[in-house]
Amino acid sequence: MSIVFNFEATMDIDSNNNSLNGSEEVEEQDNNLDINEIGEVEEPKKVMYFGSKQEVYAFYAQYAKHSGFAIAFRSQNLTADGEVKYFGIECTRARLRTKRSEINPLEPSLSTKIDCKARVRPSLQNDERYKLTTVVLEHTHDLIPADSRHFSMNKRIRTPVKRRLEVNDAAGIGVARNFHSIVVEAGGYEALTFDERDVRNYIENVRRLRLELGDAESVTLYFHKMQQQNSNFYSTIDLDEDGRMRNLFWADARSRAAYKAFGDVVSFDTTYLTKKYDMPFAPFVGVNHHGQTILFGCGLLSNENTETFVWPFKEWLSCMSDAPPKAIITDQCRAMQNAIEIVFPQARHRWCLWHVMKKIPEKLRGYSQYEGIKVALQNAVYDSLTKDEFEGNWLTMVTKFNLNDNEWLGVLYRERHRWIPAYVKDIF
Repeated sequence: MSIVFNFEATMDIDSNNNSLNGSEEVEEQDNNLDINEIGEVEEPKKVMYFGSKQEVYAFYAQYAKHSGFAIAFRSQNLTADGEVKYFGIECTRARLRTKRSEINPLEPSLSTKIDCKARVRPSLQNDERYKLTTVVLEHTHDLIPADSRHFSMNKRIRTPVKRRLEVNDAAGIGVARNFHSIVVEAGGYEALTFDERDVRNYIENVRRLRLELGDAESVTLYFHKMQQQNSNFYSTIDLDEDGRMRNLFWADARSRAAYKAFGDVVSFDTTYLTKKYDMPFAPFVGVNHHGQTILFGCGLLSNENTETFVWPFKEWLSCMSDAPPKAIITDQCRAMQNAIEIVFPQARHRWCLWHVMKKIPEKLRGYSQYEGIKVALQNAVYDSLTKDEFEGNWLTMVTKFNLNDNEWLGVLYRERHRWIPAYVKDIF
């Protein structure tokens, strides 16, 4: 439920309901909630057709849960129009583990990567459907269907259980006792689709949303006051099922006017947290013709999953007269990427180069040739003027320093069209 304060653009009941249903569908896809655990599950086969990327994932996730393994999106290729041409979904135990002897021989390897080859690869056809062109069913590890409930993709805390956890927590019952009572009532751990850590994480999120007495009312009054002073002030409040404040978004008249002039490229970032409630602060930022940073709107979010990001994106788009940006820049957040594909499907999504490059020490310092690797990586990124030049410099770096098994670099290379300057300069 959303409360919108705006005299220019308000949402009617039908459109608001559609927005909510869309968010619910996203949650279903993200958490794999629609899996039918009864009866046989069809095996993936070549030449199977699907209507969307999400349908492919839902089908393969159902098969994976029934069989006893977890899956994850991997590489994808985009057309010139930004449409997904093909993509891969692999077993999470694919690829090879990082050689700890090259990083820290005293630190044990906790990687589960054993180069499992199980995967599917759908390709976009002329009729806009996706066809499975690659299907590998064999795994290099044992499959235990009973363990599927432990995979994060299959975990879920249902709404009635959430309400009970919240009530007990508000009454001062600790997380351990809270969880144990649910285990007893369910008849054992095997009957649950979540564990104690999931409960602890959920309770922590709920606690941060418990605004102190008067805070929610103060925000509402402030938004109303700003609306009275300027009819172009836009604000909206997202409420949960109990009428409790969940997410906020607002944009003043100056931000809305600035977007009309300088809205080609937008940066969205949630790295800043408020001190009091630890809620992610999410500003939409641009740059004017003087190279100065300008604000296009901002929000406070209760979470950082796909459903939560879809909400401010839709509200911001509505605020800006349904005019999407040509390009949007974020960090490497998968939930943001999913939300952008839903709300801004035509926008060019790019990763912030600064966010990527600042991770070099964290990801590569363990190598004995770290300084050489850092210089080679920076040269490949900043000094490559063409795609071919980058490919050559990257291959030279990986070969020279034996970096083929580095998972972080592997992800960066597969997603190079999102952040390498030679790949993103075609769109301003």
